[in-house]
Amino acid sequence: MKKYKILLTSALALLALSFGSCKDDFAEINTDPAAVTDGNPSYLFAQAVLAFEPQGYTYWFYNASEIFAWTQAGVSTGGVSSSLADGAPEQGLGVIDVLKYANELAHARSLMDEEESAKYAQYAAALDVLCVYMGIFDTDFIGNIPYTEAAQAAHGGTLTPKYDKVEDLYNLWLNDLDKDIDVLSNAAGQVFQASQDVIYNGDVKKWAKLANSLKLKIAARLISQNRAKALSIAQEVASASCGVLDGEADDFLFNKAKASTTSDDYAYHWNNGVLAGIGGSQTMIDFMVENRDPRVRFVFRKNSWNSKVVQLFFDAKREKDVPKYILDNVDYEVGADGLYQFKGWKGAGEPWVRYYGLPLAFDAGQQAGTYGDWFNYSVQCRYNENYTYRPYSMFQTEMIYGRVEFTYPTVPGDAAIEDKTATPWWGIYMTTAEVNLYLAEFKLLGANLPASADAYFNKALEASVKEYDRLAKNNKIPYYGTTYNYDPHEKAIDLVSGEIETMMGNKKYQLTGNAATDLEKVYIQQLVHFFMQPIDLYATARRSGVPKIGSDILNRVNYTQVPTTSIPRRMALNQPSPTDLMYNVLMESYKDQGYTVGSGTILNSERVWQDKGAPQWGEGPKM
Repeated sequence: MKKYKILLTSALALLALSFGSCKDDFAEINTDPAAVTDGNPSYLFAQAVLAFEPQGYTYWFYNASEIFAWTQAGVSTGGVSSSLADGAPEQGLGVIDVLKYANELAHARSLMDEEESAKYAQYAAALDVLCVYMGIFDTDFIGNIPYTEAAQAAHGGTLTPKYDKVEDLYNLWLNDLDKDIDVLSNAAGQVFQASQDVIYNGDVKKWAKLANSLKLKIAARLISQNRAKALSIAQEVASASCGVLDGEADDFLFNKAKASTTSDDYAYHWNNGVLAGIGGSQTMIDFMVENRDPRVRFVFRKNSWNSKVVQLFFDAKREKDVPKYILDNVDYEVGADGLYQFKGWKGAGEPWVRYYGLPLAFDAGQQAGTYGDWFNYSVQCRYNENYTYRPYSMFQTEMIYGRVEFTYPTVPGDAAIEDKTATPWWGIYMTTAEVNLYLAEFKLLGANLPASADAYFNKALEASVKEYDRLAKNNKIPYYGTTYNYDPHEKAIDLVSGEIETMMGNKKYQLTGNAATDLEKVYIQQLVHFFMQPIDLYATARRSGVPKIGSDILNRVNYTQVPTTSIPRRMALNQPSPTDLMYNVLMESYKDQGYTVGSGTILNSERVWQDKGAPQWGEGPKM
């Protein structure tokens, strides 16, 4: 079993629950520090946006790599092994970081007269939307969470808040979101400063669309518990006068800050490495490349084998060391002297031929004779003591944080090409693509919606590609907008006109009228879209049973050594200390949910409420 570093104990969480006053973290961006006083609603709102973080470092470092492995979107650089059944640690409660500002705003308004307090109703509604988003995030990890009594200790609340049940929270959030939509759509005489809102620049109509769209996220998590209610919610959302996220201007996709005097992490996310031990899976990358899905270029990194590297090995008479899957895509000729000469790329050509995944075969990392092209690359693809060329694709980490130093693969003797410029980070949270993928799903499940499943599906695919292209451009990831002027065969990874149409012309990216197959395709596209939101990818794979074992669209590899019943469906829980103030509350919450502390098969059988009754890994969707 893996040994986990404890990420956040209950005692530390209590520090957040007893929040008292605000710091001026956000002041340098859009508020004069001299003008800020504790309890200023505009300032509290801006601080809450800064604190909103469903994409934290520990999440990406500990949980994301495990999620990618469990869902077969990624593979450990050591290969699939029995460690696949090991758990991943629970996260700290991210919702607390936003709730404390929402509760502080409520307290500040309670000290105002009724007329003055009413002016800040839309701030409170927008903050509630952020709280709901974070609440869904936290409950996807571990189930029940403290919410209704949390983060209120500074104003007379308890230091031992109860853990609310997921079902109760879903009902609460749905009701609250309806109220938020009403306030955001209809409240008059409001103070809502554009300069304090880096998400929507004070456009409350867009906040209302986000609130309405967020209801779909909850509905999707109800399909195994109350499908009729889930479909009813989808119908309400589709018919709501406020609308849903619809286009680039509406997307919940933003950059928090260009700079910060308090912490550069607010601007750049962090500067520690993540996903260093996992690459893309062969199944997933092949699926995307074969169907000419441009998102493969934004989610994954090009391998190091440009044409000059290939020629380097040819010139050294080491053509046998060029991984076969790379050599198969090389157009070369052999001279009279026996030397190989690179002529061009075959197959899909650049940039597609630079994306390869790791095999999902069990213990492939221990089979150098069969899988050495991938797992023995540090020897086989090592030119000399200073130059080793990775032949497969890792995750594109500059889509996750902005302080990544990139070194372009060059051959010995050539000048180094490096990019060490830090780039303020843009994150994706909820967008037009996600909304339409849910609507396509619900339409196929029987919801009475105004458009066809095909219309929603096609709109989602186009939107998703454009959203990822926008993220890649804003995050200035390697190869975007440049070939580095080194390899004449190199191509940039920017979205090219006509590529979306080409992608959507493939049958695996089309709905054909077979309900079961179409539903599988919708879920597959949800998985692809959620690459930058791993917990949503995880929740989707759990509730859908996709990738499906035996699928002819995107197949899940099944292991006799690690059965699907051993693969975790929730995070591992830490044993609380008996001296912890929250000890009794935590133990009661575990008991209520039927949880056992630790790892093992319990992480599959002891499920979060919304996952009970859902298909087992690989079983495929339930119609």
